[in-house]
Amino acid sequence: MALLKDLYSPAFYKSLTNALSAVMPSFNKQRFTSQIFTDDFSDKELKARMRHTTQVLHAFMPSDLKKAVAIIEKLIQQLKKSGTGEDGLAYIFLPDYIELYGIDDLDTSIHAFESITQFVSCEFAVRPFIIRYGSKMLNQMKAWSLHENEKVRRLASEGSRPRLPWAMAIPELKKDPSPLFPILENLKNDPSDDVRRSVANNLNDIAKDHPDLIIALAGKWKGISIETDAIIKHGSRGLLKKGHTEILNHYGLKSKNIAVTGLKIETPVVKIGDHLAFSFIMTNLDRKKQKIRLEYGLYYNKSNGKLARKVFKISEKLYEPGEKVKVSRKQSFKKITTRVFYPGKHQLSVIVNGEEKILKAFQLK
Repeated sequence: MALLKDLYSPAFYKSLTNALSAVMPSFNKQRFTSQIFTDDFSDKELKARMRHTTQVLHAFMPSDLKKAVAIIEKLIQQLKKSGTGEDGLAYIFLPDYIELYGIDDLDTSIHAFESITQFVSCEFAVRPFIIRYGSKMLNQMKAWSLHENEKVRRLASEGSRPRLPWAMAIPELKKDPSPLFPILENLKNDPSDDVRRSVANNLNDIAKDHPDLIIALAGKWKGISIETDAIIKHGSRGLLKKGHTEILNHYGLKSKNIAVTGLKIETPVVKIGDHLAFSFIMTNLDRKKQKIRLEYGLYYNKSNGKLARKVFKISEKLYEPGEKVKVSRKQSFKKITTRVFYPGKHQLSVIVNGEEKILKAFQLK
């Protein structure tokens, strides 16, 4: 199985050094390659290889940041010329270069981010600058939210997320996200799907600490456009999974007059690597059509023996009066890098419009 860290392969560095040679006539390809492939290179994971590449590159670059940025911009143009596409994950060492060596020069770094993010996203690299420079950097991101290039506009939203996955959190924005709302207002009708999705992800981050702000925003933005309604829905997904009463009411999701019966665990003993199979019957007992959001909750056994719930969406749609449906699902327990499975008692629940209706246990071996 291919590993992400293997993006940093001999073939990658051959392509990179060819491009560097084209923009830096004095560049020594052999010396660069020998410094990359150290004895412990194979043991390094993705982020460690990225940072290692950044640090090796720095030894070959001018000490003056402006000159270094000019070379990076020429390098990007050379890479494009040689057929390298945008958004290649391996090239995250370019914004990492600015994060590591540009933190004391805000103006030059802002110019660099605006340029580099059009080739590879700078969403991780801008975060130390927000933490250090506060409102000055956030004002720049507000200006970026009006930029002509959609990747720069996306950086304004994605880079300022309070809880961006795989990145450092921004404590001040977790505490007070109000500086983010002018940025998100500018982007709520953006023509780019990627930008609007980023706005929704930012709202979902904010909702984890300030659900009241997102509920208020849902009321304010409701009906502006189909796209804006979709942003709010996706940005409220965490609150919906938690069964937050006010957001459920916002979407007209009531749990009355809905029955769940016949929950059957088809595989009461599941081996790690296999699937949990289950089924149940849901009936709309109301005399009118009703929008019903169906989910299931898995209570995973943790290392301390306690159970922790994760919610998975099944569907959300209108059901006719008296309509009855049988729902069958499978849940994988295949080993993955982002979750450790612990044998023992687990539980499965069926959730209807935010309310748990029924719960059963199963064993994981």
